[in-house]
Amino acid sequence: MLRKSLLLSVMLCFVVLTNYAQQRPQYTQYVFNNYLLNPAVAGIENYTDVKLGYRSQWTGLEGAPVTAYFSINAPLGTNFTQGDATSFPSDGQNPYSRMYYQDYRAAEPHHGIGFTLITDKAGPIDQTNMAATYAYHLGITSKLNVSVGVSVGANQLHINTSLITLETQGDPVLRDFNNNQWKPDASLGIWAYSSNYYFGVSAQQILPQNQYITTSTNSGLNKTVPHYFVTGGYKFYLNDDVSLLPSALLKFIQPAPTSFDVNMKLSFRDRFWFGGSYRKDDSFGVLAGFNLSSFINVSYSYDATTSALNTVSNGSHEIVIGIMLNNRYKLTSPQHGW
Repeated sequence: MLRKSLLLSVMLCFVVLTNYAQQRPQYTQYVFNNYLLNPAVAGIENYTDVKLGYRSQWTGLEGAPVTAYFSINAPLGTNFTQGDATSFPSDGQNPYSRMYYQDYRAAEPHHGIGFTLITDKAGPIDQTNMAATYAYHLGITSKLNVSVGVSVGANQLHINTSLITLETQGDPVLRDFNNNQWKPDASLGIWAYSSNYYFGVSAQQILPQNQYITTSTNSGLNKTVPHYFVTGGYKFYLNDDVSLLPSALLKFIQPAPTSFDVNMKLSFRDRFWFGGSYRKDDSFGVLAGFNLSSFINVSYSYDATTSALNTVSNGSHEIVIGIMLNNRYKLTSPQHGW
């Protein structure tokens, strides 16, 4: 029994350690939904922003991560939601145009609320995270807005023991696992934004837990660690209809090495965009998005794996559908969260 327990512990430690730098799901299209990484983004737009996302990572590799999520956030405050010079272009200007940049003024102070539901499966491990968000947005200069936000919720981790094969089926060591646990979770963030740039800092999983997988005699096979993100982007105008949008993301997750993503989007007015991304020691990606109407938009990305997994992986696919509710001014693209 001791030998079997040791083998099981080693196997589970291997699963945990190989995913140590990715205790939270990884996204390529966070540029399309920065709210996933920073709670301060909640309520940044003049409408209720709904996103549905699905990501299949390292396709072709058995047990590879699969992530699905639902997010919704909305502003509160009549001066902002019912319209002023900052919440929508008063003369119908294209938000990607130079004129919009020149006339831009900081948004009226307002609140933001939101909710996320994220499920992530990797091998025998299923993880579910749900959180509610509050943010406050304030114009600190004539053209600069700053928001702060907090998310609180719970995280569940479940081990599907039916997917674990032992030398002796029905080994009682599996019955000792506390493999379906809910633990509190919290995130913090700050976001600064104007008409042509943004910068944000956030921390997720700031309530470290001593366990994910425990038995009656053992705890701490894995400990959650905080995830820190620094992101920023800038908008360059090539002409009144076309803009270039470079952005970057730094990720600090101890004890993993510091990682980064860089992205580039080329946007054509408020109708469609395409671009590319690079993730250090992991992948290259291509992205494209379409604003189909003032109600719905869709984007897709494909990542070509560059790590050692490229011999067994067919790459990663991610699709995101956006729905704009209460869009009273019939906007077809984001005004503040481009």
